[in-house]
Amino acid sequence: MRTVQPTSAATRVERDTLGEMAVPADALYGAQTARAVENFPISGLRLGRPFLRALGLIKQAAAETNMALGLLDRRIGEAVAQAAAEVAAGRWDDHFPVDVFQTGSGTSTNNNANEVIANRAAELLGAPRGSKAVHPNDHVNLCQSSNDVIPTAIHVAALQLVHEELLPALDRLHRALERKAVAFWDVVKTGRTHLMDATPIRLGQEFRGYAGQVERAIRRIRLAAGELEEVPLGGTAVGTGTNMHPDFPARAIARLSQLAGVPLRETANHFQAQAALDALVFASGALRAYATGLMKIANDIRWMASGPHAGLGELRLPELQPGSSIMPGKVNPVIPEAVLMVGAQVQGNDLVVAIGNQWGNFELNTMMPVIAHNLLQAIAVLAAASRVFAEKCVEGLEATSRGPELVEGGLMLATALAPVIGYDRAAEIARTARATGRTIREVARERAGLSEAELDRLLDPARMTAPGLEGAGGGGG
Repeated sequence: MRTVQPTSAATRVERDTLGEMAVPADALYGAQTARAVENFPISGLRLGRPFLRALGLIKQAAAETNMALGLLDRRIGEAVAQAAAEVAAGRWDDHFPVDVFQTGSGTSTNNNANEVIANRAAELLGAPRGSKAVHPNDHVNLCQSSNDVIPTAIHVAALQLVHEELLPALDRLHRALERKAVAFWDVVKTGRTHLMDATPIRLGQEFRGYAGQVERAIRRIRLAAGELEEVPLGGTAVGTGTNMHPDFPARAIARLSQLAGVPLRETANHFQAQAALDALVFASGALRAYATGLMKIANDIRWMASGPHAGLGELRLPELQPGSSIMPGKVNPVIPEAVLMVGAQVQGNDLVVAIGNQWGNFELNTMMPVIAHNLLQAIAVLAAASRVFAEKCVEGLEATSRGPELVEGGLMLATALAPVIGYDRAAEIARTARATGRTIREVARERAGLSEAELDRLLDPARMTAPGLEGAGGGGG
């Protein structure tokens, strides 16, 4: 649990519309933040660095725009812009103590930002903290409302995380899987459907499938990011833009896009953008889809590396740490297991985002802070897990001889005989081989009426990993 710890017990008195409030003397925040700290001692969770960075950038863009529009005195505006830039850079993170579980609009966090920036700007102008030489509402929050600032901050933070962390991590994982697909192409092993033996497959083909999953996840996440580029800044309280210069949204959003380094555009419909957070649900859904796919890949790799003697043992994982406090020499699939836990967490996060969006009552969603926390956490942990999975697992994978060894004794080689001798005779050969413990080749040599050369050609496992059809098929010989 992170809390702001004053360096001394000294306090100062600040005032808001409800009256006086004692605030730690060295805190940059003011009365409204102090009230929120008192009101919401719930989890100790706070909106993190990506969100605070986005919030600072919004306040900086707003100050610069308001100066350009002649709405904000340049001396005050420049101090506000500098203070906001410091917030964006992370200098004052410890002065944002408000719990995630707070007022549903995120007003407490917006007020927290306004107060920190106002007090820091006052200091820059030579005035003491709490002096209101720079006013948190009149100056820092000019042409804004919590109701458009907070959802805009979620969009910006999510976009920055996606472009700076998630997509690069997925690109690395995709490349690692593609390289393994090439490296493992000549390894022919038993395919599996329903967890049962199926026809042969190249290990490289399996990894091509994994790479294809990640490639398509990248495409879906990019599509979702495009939805996040539309932001509600400029709608103020209920989407009407009251108390705002009509040129503010376009100019502030253009500046914000420059500062944040991500493409942004004003929404064409402010009412939907504040009453509902559908774009965030869409983005969360893309994350959930990738999380489930990532779990599938990690679990397959974990199973193929199981053993090494009593399991499948077709892959060898990098040995990263001892796997047991009691069993010497045991090494566990720790990275795939961590990835599986991340996948579970992201699916839980997605449920919170979806439920949160349902609570858009009339003109405002009232679950924004918890949606922000869960969406941004999901992006961050998926990015980290994908990067670690690529670096510490996939890139170091090795194929063993176990997969090819199992193919020759596999019953599904009989599939290659079916187009030539018919399904029923091939099935009889497979049943006999299973009952006697002999190979398909041995039984077919006695019963199929085929030459050794024909058997070699038909029962070549590598030949079965490509499209093709032998004979006329049907039930006859």
